Amino acid sequence: MSALHRDLLTTDGQGAVPVRFVGPDGATDAGAGGWAGANGFKGKPGQILPVPDGQGGFAAILVGTGETFDPLSARALAAGLPPGLYRLEAEPEAARKAALAFLLGAYVFDRYKARPDRDGVRLVAPEGLDVEAALRIAAACALAREMIDTPAADMGPLQIETIAREIAEAAGAAIAVTTGDALLDETYPAVHAVGRAAAPHRAPRVIEIGWNLDRADLPLVALVGKGVVFDSGGLDIKAAAGMRNMKKDMGGAAHALALGRLVMQAELPVRLVVLVAAVENAISADAFRPGDILNSRKGLTIEIGNTDAEGRLILADILTRAGEHAPDLTLDFATLTGAARVALGPELPPLYTDDDALAADLLEAGRAVGDPLWRMPLWAGYRAALETEIADVRNDSAAWAQAGSVTAALFLQKFAPTTGSWAHMDIFAWNPRARPGWPEGGEAQALRACYAMLKARYPGS
Repeated sequence: MSALHRDLLTTDGQGAVPVRFVGPDGATDAGAGGWAGANGFKGKPGQILPVPDGQGGFAAILVGTGETFDPLSARALAAGLPPGLYRLEAEPEAARKAALAFLLGAYVFDRYKARPDRDGVRLVAPEGLDVEAALRIAAACALAREMIDTPAADMGPLQIETIAREIAEAAGAAIAVTTGDALLDETYPAVHAVGRAAAPHRAPRVIEIGWNLDRADLPLVALVGKGVVFDSGGLDIKAAAGMRNMKKDMGGAAHALALGRLVMQAELPVRLVVLVAAVENAISADAFRPGDILNSRKGLTIEIGNTDAEGRLILADILTRAGEHAPDLTLDFATLTGAARVALGPELPPLYTDDDALAADLLEAGRAVGDPLWRMPLWAGYRAALETEIADVRNDSAAWAQAGSVTAALFLQKFAPTTGSWAHMDIFAWNPRARPGWPEGGEAQALRACYAMLKARYPGS
């Protein structure tokens, strides 16, 4: 899935048309005479103006940046440029970032609808760009986005397992899958409870990839992903508006698998475990109920207040499993709460960790690669909102606490590994509005930030 055309980038720059990034101050002084002014080009973000050369071709392409140049604005180029070969006119570091942004913008979801052929747009690789690394990063983001964009009928637990097997096989990694009632035998009771109402061919499963595990001299990184392929809300059924885009509720699993593939492709000097719980939160006579008490792999009992707070239940079991590996670092990804969107909106995922150094590294990596995160507090005062009289913890926090994303993270913290560091990303994984380079639909969030952090912490030889 999600193979990018390798000829999007080339090292042969002969005949390439320059792409000039222009702000408002330089809009009419960009080597284009009065052409910019005559065509209403004012250097605004998203504006693209081809400048003719008088011979049927282009002398340059002007790209508006607004007041400040953001290399991510180059995401608009793949769809916005006429067919041809182009080179970026920018400082070397900015040009390299813009080239990766161009690759990210080349993603298109065309599984069900034919799209215009974009293969005619190619970019000269800027000096110093590691082309293979850039293609791998863009392909990882495209994989996550394509998985998220694919409707639940075609992206069920089995399809997630199939993708995981392909990733493991390509890297020579081990993979184990526990499915259906075997989850009870292997002590994943919460995963089983959430997924047992689905049709038999969409049975719940836990997928575990292990890579380099025989290298005891290397640090161990665990990547954990929520894979709810469709969330009806269970018996506490969602309203139609809330259910419409719940095909994306497996976005955490998509991110964990895509990031795991990146780590293995780059051969980072780590041991790696990727853990995904893939379930459908369906409704049937066997669905788990409000008021039920579930067991968990950790041994803590969980009172169900709301069956629509199911993601934290499956994460509880696989975070516990991650802890059994005694990881040095655990990162989990989940489309967990609507409260995160209320707090920070769709474009800025909250980050939760009690490790200040890890938080600083992730935030800095996010700023450096244009993949932002915002640290939120694991506020101890709200832990009481998870208490209940008849179980060890409740899955829906008491209403008085209000901060639903914070209390969800506090719930996960009870099950997170106690060795090393742990961070939780409550991602949206979706563009709710279309704009140049960011089509409406699946989006990779925190993936590039986490990869940049891992590369910095565990540089290769």
